Amino acid sequence: MVKDKKSALLAGATGLVGNQLLQLLLQNDGYHTIWVSGRRAPEAKDERVKFIASDFSDFSAFPKEGATEVFCTLGTTIKKAGSQEKFRAVDFEAVVNLGRWAAQTGTAHFVVISSIGAQPKARNFYLRTKGQMEQVLKTCGLQNLSIVRPALLLGTRSEFRLGEKLGEWLMQPLRFLLVGPLKKYRPIKAAQVARAMLHLAQNRIGDTFIVENQELHTTGN
Repeated sequence: MVKDKKSALLAGATGLVGNQLLQLLLQNDGYHTIWVSGRRAPEAKDERVKFIASDFSDFSAFPKEGATEVFCTLGTTIKKAGSQEKFRAVDFEAVVNLGRWAAQTGTAHFVVISSIGAQPKARNFYLRTKGQMEQVLKTCGLQNLSIVRPALLLGTRSEFRLGEKLGEWLMQPLRFLLVGPLKKYRPIKAAQVARAMLHLAQNRIGDTFIVENQELHTTGN
């Protein structure tokens, strides 16, 4: 291991936030190795990037020494997954499995994307799944856990998501009307969420931090 340098593992690097986060990690010379795991390898051409093809059910190919920091940006939609069960396999099971691996290998900080409104007993299936994922991660024994809860994410995806795009078209003209108690629902750029996640990993030391959408807009700026 290179002295005074860290390693990072990023799950979901080809997604909207994951891609932005990978670019930030590549710009930071404080990392000697950047493990990237998921279904597809990123296009990044950097000798520090090591790809691990994984569905997060088997961690035998993952680094035995773990990583200093683990960033989880995994997420799908029920439409893309095909069913609630398959959606849960990604947004709950894969994330929790990664969290348990991180805890077992001594990861210093685990940073994960959830959602505004996440609650374990929410009536909405999506928010309930996110809330249950958070609930289990808190029991994994992670040294430091940061959970970010963004609202609607803004940015250009490699795949077209009609629901999110419609939401973006509707919310953009109205975002300046979201003031006072409604300010917490303002859409947020994926790049800003990525900056916040990296900042949290490097600066928040303690136990568990839950960072709501409103705070994300300024974290790491």
